[in-house]
Amino acid sequence: VTGEHVSKSELKKRQKQREKDKQKAEREATRQPPPAPKRKAGPAEEDLNPNQYFEIRSRAVKRMKETQSPNPFPHKYTVDYDLTNFEREYGQLKKGEHDRDRIISIAARIYNIRTAGENLRFYEVAVNGAEIQIMATNLESKSETPFAEQHDHLRRGDWIGVKGFPGRTSPKREDNPGELSVFAQETTLLAPCLHQIPSEHYGFKDQEERYRNRHLDLIMNKRTRDTFLARAKIIKYVRNYFDDNGFFEMETPILLKNAGGATAKPFETHHNDLNMTLALRIATELPLKQLVVGGLTKVYELGRQFRNEGIDLTHNPEFTSCEYYEAFADVYDVMDRTEELVEGMVKAVCGSLQTTFTTQHGETHNVNWAKPWKRIEMIPALEEACGEKFPAGDQLHTDETNQFLRRMLKKTGLECTPPLTNTRMIDKMVGDFIEEKCINPTFITGHPQVMSPLAKYHRSQPGLCERFEAFVCKKEIVNAYTELNDPFDQRLRFEEQANQKAQGDDEAQVLDEAFLTAMEYGLPPTGGWGMGIDRMVMFLTNHYSIKEVLTFPFMKDENVASKPKAAEVAGVEPVPEEGVTHK
Repeated sequence: VTGEHVSKSELKKRQKQREKDKQKAEREATRQPPPAPKRKAGPAEEDLNPNQYFEIRSRAVKRMKETQSPNPFPHKYTVDYDLTNFEREYGQLKKGEHDRDRIISIAARIYNIRTAGENLRFYEVAVNGAEIQIMATNLESKSETPFAEQHDHLRRGDWIGVKGFPGRTSPKREDNPGELSVFAQETTLLAPCLHQIPSEHYGFKDQEERYRNRHLDLIMNKRTRDTFLARAKIIKYVRNYFDDNGFFEMETPILLKNAGGATAKPFETHHNDLNMTLALRIATELPLKQLVVGGLTKVYELGRQFRNEGIDLTHNPEFTSCEYYEAFADVYDVMDRTEELVEGMVKAVCGSLQTTFTTQHGETHNVNWAKPWKRIEMIPALEEACGEKFPAGDQLHTDETNQFLRRMLKKTGLECTPPLTNTRMIDKMVGDFIEEKCINPTFITGHPQVMSPLAKYHRSQPGLCERFEAFVCKKEIVNAYTELNDPFDQRLRFEEQANQKAQGDDEAQVLDEAFLTAMEYGLPPTGGWGMGIDRMVMFLTNHYSIKEVLTFPFMKDENVASKPKAAEVAGVEPVPEEGVTHK
């Protein structure tokens, strides 16, 4: 080209440079003219309070709706690439390298925006837990829409769609390796965020606000997202375990005439058409056992329960439980299945059988979920704690035992909330003397029959029943029985519960005639349990509050001033609409 005599290596070098210059010239020829410089209109985002930002943004989006430049709410956007794979597939790109032959289409939410002149934008975006940088330059834009019109209206919190190619930036500093990025050729607004999202510096950490605004919590806090994904894995594992072991998942009623199967106070509602008071279920035990009577010998149900009780760190009025029942099994088979299920679940979700749990007070417990689990007999443990011999098992329901238990409470300095029934007093002592020692998974066995109206009597210890409760970090996760299948005995147990209810115990179980009638058709020997799914999620994600593991926990009403509404601020008129009756 120049007439010079050069070496082969120099020739290749010059040819390569000429090719680069040619490509640059072609891009320059199709490059959109830079937008005219314009003065910044109005105050910066950080200078506005939330209400001011909301009003300005709402009016801006209304203008977009009117002009359709752009349409702020498109019907669809085609995504053809999963950003969670981006680092793995393109992390090997070196500084300044690009893969222009691979055009990908992604969608994500903007968390931060940086500008460098009128022709360069950097967006920090995230979707599905993947975080990536978008680099948008006028030089690389292939859209028919001018560069400024694609980008000037974008704000933090907006959802955007981006078409472009992967690459790594080429910063001037030699010690900077460059940022793995998507180089945008076309950027589309998918959904504007009308509200000012918290800055990444301050974050969104107020617990009360996080629980009331879970959508914003998920936007700002990656740990919240990880918690709910772990919850989904736990539920999936439990369901797969039972399905793989020959169980059938059932659905039983939520609205019942009588809510039984657990010791709890139910919520009540009214059916207008039937003029009938109904209760929301507190457990699924009774209908599931009726299905076993009918010949479905392996059944389980994962679902919501509702209990009209106090709200604290481990209790919410509605919660998720799993109950299963297996014909021809007993409490010892249930223990083995519990160890097998939970050990496998912890390994699958956490990757290890060693987990850490931190209490509200900062106390840290290192938990080993490996089987076999420790087993504690209830009455011998209470005798050791109190220093006295307890009445025989078949006398634990008597008035004499009631006086003895009152004396033990006074001797040990414990206070039990009234009514002081035998069941409540024993439960109080178990909570203080036994449960407090259960850090690693532990089975507490040998419950008195008076505490367990649905459990079968112990085959060798009169007055006790075949039941266990599994505790971890001082909290119950499983309650299990060899199920009572004697309809005569069951009726007597229900009548004893009715006596406790008459003494003022609102949580005592009601006499369920439909269940007793079903039992009269024959319930085969059966073992089963109920597991609190929320508690398991708390332990495996290291949260001491149940509200952290519920997507929308129950909250008290808050008295706050009414907030401005987007339609009112922007002056949007409602569209006339005719209602269609439900059919």
